[in-house]
Amino acid sequence: MTQTRQPRRVGVLFGGRSGEHEVSLASARNVIDALQKAGHTVVPLGITPQGRWLTNGRALLQLTRDGTASEATPLARSTDQPNAWALLPQASAEAPLPAIDVIFPVLHGPYGEDGTVQGLLEMANLPYVGCGVLASAVGMDKAVAKHLFAQAGLRQTDFCVIMRKAWERDPAAQLATVEARLPYPLFVKPANLGSSIGVSKVLERGKLAEAITLACRYDRKVVVEQAVPHAREIEVSVLGNDEPLVSIPGEIVPGNEFYDYAAKYLDDNSDLLIPAPISAALMAEAQAMALTAFRVADCSGLARVDFLLDDATQTLYLNEINTLPGFTRISMYPKLWEASGIAYPELVDRLIDLALERHADRLQNVTTRG
Repeated sequence: MTQTRQPRRVGVLFGGRSGEHEVSLASARNVIDALQKAGHTVVPLGITPQGRWLTNGRALLQLTRDGTASEATPLARSTDQPNAWALLPQASAEAPLPAIDVIFPVLHGPYGEDGTVQGLLEMANLPYVGCGVLASAVGMDKAVAKHLFAQAGLRQTDFCVIMRKAWERDPAAQLATVEARLPYPLFVKPANLGSSIGVSKVLERGKLAEAITLACRYDRKVVVEQAVPHAREIEVSVLGNDEPLVSIPGEIVPGNEFYDYAAKYLDDNSDLLIPAPISAALMAEAQAMALTAFRVADCSGLARVDFLLDDATQTLYLNEINTLPGFTRISMYPKLWEASGIAYPELVDRLIDLALERHADRLQNVTTRG
């Protein structure tokens, strides 16, 4: 695939109704800067935490400043429903939204990374960077992804799923189910969230109920999984559509108990080791597993696949797949590609190429009978 040289008008979509709103803003700053350096024209498209779309050109500034964008131009409703908004509506009649060649979503978490925005863009017939509806939804839902990866024979730690209603109805029964199946220590996670928000590491029974209650604040579905002893965190970046490429693996050495939200975005006390100091055989295994996970989930464009390595037994476990990984200055996805020979500006160019390629492929589908 040739590198994009034709300047494009790229709509960068950021913010959103998610606990990862601030992470999205940090990623968007870097993506916008890289796109502009690559010669593209950026059209900022912000979404407030309340779900309102901002198309007035000042979205990043407004969301960064106050998080509410009180100066936003109200958007025309597409139906009589109070929360239904037009697809990519105009900012105003006096300053219409410019034509857009491709959308670059930089949304993390629900209402952006989970297939909802991807479906909206497909309805609007707009090319967009990254995975489609199915892969985005699967990648967002850790419980569904784990079942899918298990069927594909990918090694994972044992896990169980708790529904919020069942937890509220009979927490004692849910605790008994978990403890009958999984030994401590455990990780407790909201099924549909990222950036380690709502995640707890539980070393003993007395903390398990508290961890599940916390995770239930963020999602109706909670994943409880067995922790990997002596765990090292290994990550691989994937880039492509039908013939994806894999980066060299990297390792995260968290400065905190685990690679939580603070370690990822606030503290500067974690080390990123690129390449990961592991054997050539483990590197090859991680890359092969990452490719399998990417294809099983029907991903396109990009994904980051995360592993846990038991350092004592040198056994590699698939942890999760992230279909819209972070693009902040300390994010692993672009750093891994840079170390693999693809610099940040070229990376965003390739992602745009892949988006246009996938859109052209989709347009070949016959949508009428006969």
